Order: sequence, then C-alpha cells, then structure tokens
Amino acid sequence: MQEPGTEGALTLRRLTKHYPGFVAVDGIDLSVAAGEFLTLLGPSGSGKTTTLMMVAGFTPPTSGDILLNGRSVTGLAPERRNIGVVFQNYALFPHMSVAENVAFPLRMRRRPRAAIEQKVAAALDLVRLAGLGQRLPRQLSGGQQQRVALARALVFDPELLLMDEPLGALDKNLRAQMQFELKRLHGELGITIVYVTHDQEEALTMSDRVALMNKGAIEQLGAVEDLYERPVNRFVAEFLGESNVIEGRVEPAPDGLGWFIAAGGLRLPVRLDAAGPPPRPALLVIRPEKLGFANGDASGIPGTVRELVYVGDFTRYRIGVEGGIELILKAPNNRHSRRAGKGDTVRLALEPGDAHLLAG
Repeated sequence: MQEPGTEGALTLRRLTKHYPGFVAVDGIDLSVAAGEFLTLLGPSGSGKTTTLMMVAGFTPPTSGDILLNGRSVTGLAPERRNIGVVFQNYALFPHMSVAENVAFPLRMRRRPRAAIEQKVAAALDLVRLAGLGQRLPRQLSGGQQQRVALARALVFDPELLLMDEPLGALDKNLRAQMQFELKRLHGELGITIVYVTHDQEEALTMSDRVALMNKGAIEQLGAVEDLYERPVNRFVAEFLGESNVIEGRVEPAPDGLGWFIAAGGLRLPVRLDAAGPPPRPALLVIRPEKLGFANGDASGIPGTVRELVYVGDFTRYRIGVEGGIELILKAPNNRHSRRAGKGDTVRLALEPGDAHLLAG
C-alpha cells in the first residue's frame, strides 16, 4: 500500500464547497492510497458527505481539484468518472429485479448482453446472492438489499468505491455482519474505498485510516490506533470514544516522567515527550479503560464511587476524586476484575504512559 500523504488513487487538492453564509468544506487536502479503506468520520454538518458527493460528481466544488489515479475528474459528469457509489437508502429500482438492478450500470454503458449476464452473475456471487437474481427488492431483507446495491456499484469494475452511511438503516446485529462482509470484499478485491459514517465503531472496525472531520476541515488523519491513543486535540479526544479530559499544568520529574497537577491539587503521573517541553497550559486525556482499581490500600488515586452502570461486557463507574473531579472507569466483567459498589471508597491505578498530554 502506498504511504499516506503521497499521490494516491484519489487526491483532493484544496477542495472547497461554499454555500451562502456557510462553508461546508474548507480547502481540504487528502490522498487515498490505491487499495486503501479510508473513512471520513465526523458529526453531522462536518462536511464528510459533501466531500463524498463532490468526489462522486453530484456536487460541484467551489474550488479545488479532484484527481483519480493522477487525472483530474473535477469537470467530468458522474457517469464519466468510473466511480461506484453506495447510498444509505440503497436507491434500488423497485420495479426491476435484482439482476436488472445490478445490470443497470452495464446497460447504460452499452455492454454486450452476454457480457452483462456474465458480470451480473459474478457480482451476485461475490456478494453471496447467487440464485436471487429474479427477485424484486421488496422480496429481500434489508441486508440483502444492501448487498444488491453493493453488487451494482462493483459490477462495472470502478476505480474507486464511495459509500455514504451504507449501514445506517440496518439493525445492530445485521450492521455488524455487514461490516465483516465489507472487509471481506475489500480484502478480496483490493479496491480503493472511501467510506462516510458518523459511527465510531464502524470507523474503528473497518478502516485502514480515518480522516476525522469537523466544521469542514480534517482535524486528524491517521491509523485508527493513532487517533484513539494519540489524539491531537480535545475535539478528537472527546469525539472518538469516551475520554476523561482534565485541565491543569505539568510539573516535570526525572527520567522522562512528570506530574499533571489539576485544579484542586489532584496529582496524576504522566510520561513526558522527550521532543520538547510540556504544554502550558495542558490537558490530560485518560481513556476510561486505562484506569483500574489499585491492589491494596496504600497506593493509587483515592476516590468514591458515585455511580455504576452494568453494560454487559464491562461496568462503567463514575468516581469522584480530589478537587471535585469525576473520572470514568470501565472495568471488564470477568472473574479477574475487581468490583466496587456505589458509595465505596476505592483507589485508582494509572500507569504514566496511559495518560496523553495535549496543549490546553
């Protein structure tokens, strides 16, 4: 796979979309490597779907350029871009059979009948719908309809596959199944995919890289582990997963360690970046699963359990600590995990390397 940041299968250069009184996309630069699965993630109004629609050709950009495998497609009509698109609502023709729906892009391209039949059969087999070609969309489940939409987007061998919230209409279990199906197809075909979602779990599960968008700009671009473990700012830390974010200052200590001192005097151990001085002021980001209950009573951060919620595979604790600060801790529900009850006095364990410092 091509290194991120180099010229890729899809390249966006200063891509911008303005509406009267509103900037939907604010001059983004992005390169997607050949065969990469990249997700545009963000809240409603962040510009992710607008970006996708500009790449597809359905929305003209205000400025900037869109390159597909090195050639500009900015001025081309959607049907001339050789891009497959899958929408959330499937957009299937209700009066056409499954096979006719899948064949539609090939018929528009005036492919020979024999070639169409062969490609349709192969596409339906790829998405595990062989034998259902004569059914109408209303005779299929939601997951099967989504597979038809996917087959239709792939049948003409596009250079790029765009997917806009494609699993949003499915229930939780079916959505999880389709996530694995999409990853399987991506692995088999090696096609370049740009996927839009506001669902963090989808982004973390499926992507090679994630571009987290906010207010028309990309806040952070990188591997899912980088965004989760090393967010570059407070927005990324709070949007992706759950975080304890505490304001304070840093007091350096020997051996690359230090103390984060919050308002009210709470002191937490941190590992400092050797590349430069600690930020002033500072934010400390602690993921709830990085906290644990300390063994014994002699060490750790003292606190009181204010609330706990059983969530199946883990229990979520809200714990009051020094200075009026509340920390969220997630503990797995297994026989090795310590339990606590509401009102219990506890001590919390935190490894210095498990807390992430940001500029305040």
